[in-house]
Amino acid sequence: MTAFFSAAPSYCARFGVAVLLVALADFLFYGQPAGITVFLFAILIAAAVVAVHPAAFSDGRLWIKPIALLVALLPLAENVSTLSVSIALAALVVFALSLIGRLRHRIARIAGQIALFGLAAPFRFANDFIRWRRTARRFGRRRVRLAAIAVWVMPLTLGAVFLALFGAANPVIDYWLSLVDLLKLLDLIQLTRIAFWLFVLVCVWAFLRPRLPRLVRRIPRATPAVVSTQAERITTIEDILFGKPAILRALVVFNILFALQTGLDATYLWGGVALPDGLSYAAYAHRGAYPLIVTALLAAGFVLAALRPGSAASADPLIRRLVYAWVAQNIMLVISSILRLDLYVGIYALTYWRIAAFVWMGLVASGLALIIARIALGKSNEWLLSANLLTLSLTLYAGCFINFPALIANYNVDHSLEMTGQGISLDAWYLRSLGPGAFPAMDRFLDHQSRTANNSVFRELAGRRGSDEDWYRTIQENWRAWSFRDWRLLRYLDSKGSLVLPQPSQPSLPGR
Repeated sequence: MTAFFSAAPSYCARFGVAVLLVALADFLFYGQPAGITVFLFAILIAAAVVAVHPAAFSDGRLWIKPIALLVALLPLAENVSTLSVSIALAALVVFALSLIGRLRHRIARIAGQIALFGLAAPFRFANDFIRWRRTARRFGRRRVRLAAIAVWVMPLTLGAVFLALFGAANPVIDYWLSLVDLLKLLDLIQLTRIAFWLFVLVCVWAFLRPRLPRLVRRIPRATPAVVSTQAERITTIEDILFGKPAILRALVVFNILFALQTGLDATYLWGGVALPDGLSYAAYAHRGAYPLIVTALLAAGFVLAALRPGSAASADPLIRRLVYAWVAQNIMLVISSILRLDLYVGIYALTYWRIAAFVWMGLVASGLALIIARIALGKSNEWLLSANLLTLSLTLYAGCFINFPALIANYNVDHSLEMTGQGISLDAWYLRSLGPGAFPAMDRFLDHQSRTANNSVFRELAGRRGSDEDWYRTIQENWRAWSFRDWRLLRYLDSKGSLVLPQPSQPSLPGR
């Protein structure tokens, strides 16, 4: 009984902190644009996690964790996007688990903990509430309720008294109290708002009570006879399918096939030899980019399955050399795929998905290089997974600071038919769909077109550009929408002059 009541204030304190975070979230987000407020709220969550885990202050290296968390949250200050929010959530999970001493040390295992935390987070509050109810029944419901209420009686009563005295003594506080309209506060209770409160409560509670589910249960051991029979059967199948003779023959065949493909790419892509009649470089590039990436991934899977650490095949020098040659060819294959995609983009412009394809191909190439490193250094598959996750994390983190709308818009404008006299015409409406980040590139395009063209399409696009800027400036008047990227864009908009549209020519009057 004593242990329970000593733990009860801890739950009450956590719930009070969670309610406070919900109130702050309502002020920062409900019906408001998202901007610097996401960064601020993430810092508030981290501070709340530290506050409800006072034992963490005994760690002499505690200051390292907030600094690492701040670095992970910096993309939110640059720009709020799905990617930056995802990185921030993962960093908060790692931060919360590290404070309670449940964080693993390897990146692959940390990634698994983040995934488990995300699966359990929606149910954490309901699970803790049910456990609290069960404990209340076990130790006496009435005493628990009275204890939970009693701890708030004195603070709230004296707080109300002090507030009334301050209101009588200070006219400013009295004025603020006169502004409180209880009937007006009732108007804030809406179904959507309550749903928002519950959503935020469930999310922040998962960080205030960071726990991981136990999904792995002990499997009963089988009888020795059955295990022996299965082991013999598995060993026989492995000897046939993935034994040294099969792996050696497979590597010889694969190297020959990949050498043929690499030779064709070297001839047509790198060497500039004319393609057969009826086949353009764009078609050659488009048809080959993505299938070759799938081929490289299958090759990586084969290497990992056939050359497991400690196996007889992985220790054979000839097989290792053939694997090095084959993986090197796979890397050349990925580089050729990147060149294919570059040729395709040069003809058909740049889009979000094509940038994602470039990034994905680069990650595949680095993954293949890490496979060579794993074999050469004798590392485990867990090391390989951790290295790939680290590469992916650094890539995604760097991507948060790249203004992809501006990158796409600048490339498409600079390589358009209207600006260079070759290529394809600019898809101006796709350019507009990229959002405010495309304003500078669109301005350059409109400025160029104002000197060379005067048609209804150009004038409509210029008019839409002005209305889009008005809408954007209206949003940015709210401090909650501020970000470093928007601050830089506003500086550009303030420094540039307004676009002067050419007036349509008027027909000359008779006699003039």
